[in-house]
Amino acid sequence: MTAPLLVLEGLTKRFGGLTAIDGVSLTLPCGGVTGIIGPNGAGKTTLFSLIAGSERANTGRVLFDGGDVTRLPANARAVRGIGRTFQITQPFAGMSVRENVAVGAYLRHARRNDALARAAEIAERVGLGGRLDAPAASLTVSARKRLEVARALATEPKLLLLDEILAGLNPSEVREFAPVVRALSAQGITVMMIEHVMHAVMNLCAHLYVLAEGRLIAQGPPAEVTRDPLVIESYLGKGAAARLARGGGHG
Repeated sequence: MTAPLLVLEGLTKRFGGLTAIDGVSLTLPCGGVTGIIGPNGAGKTTLFSLIAGSERANTGRVLFDGGDVTRLPANARAVRGIGRTFQITQPFAGMSVRENVAVGAYLRHARRNDALARAAEIAERVGLGGRLDAPAASLTVSARKRLEVARALATEPKLLLLDEILAGLNPSEVREFAPVVRALSAQGITVMMIEHVMHAVMNLCAHLYVLAEGRLIAQGPPAEVTRDPLVIESYLGKGAAARLARGGGHG
């Protein structure tokens, strides 16, 4: 049996009197696309921050690629192979697309020419090959989302955490973005994505975890999870659940 890539053991994170993550444990195998869903304020982004190292858990452990990374800072976890995007895209507006992606590439490629060459390759993979010299400030919302993925991808991660990368996109843009996510998985990158666009979640993810009030309340294949009465009550609602059962979606 192949060893899991990521194991979370009893993670708890408190901010003062608020428990944002409450005893979360999960195991993520190598490969594929896994989804994290749940209502706003459920703790999804905080969970990503605990995995990536920008927040430190009060209790529990983060095991990654066979090692305990619980006490490692974010930069050390990036070197180990954990990459992430952020909900709010914040490109370096005065720099070109190529230069923005190169910021991530410098993690593995110290020479400027090597980093820029790698950035060009990555930009091509996410559909920005024709915009390499465009200023990041000129990009559409959809293109900025692609740039966010490219910058994380340039760090050459084993695990890529995508935080609501489809938020703010219209249905056509969501459809155009889905093959980018599938291609990442096909290239051997393990993807974990937080998402509210449920029709995309159903199509992209093989397994879902559901967070509510900082706790995992369900997990399993998407079709099974979206029929769970607790998930319907706490997140989906009966109308959305019915649409998903018919093959539609919401969000």
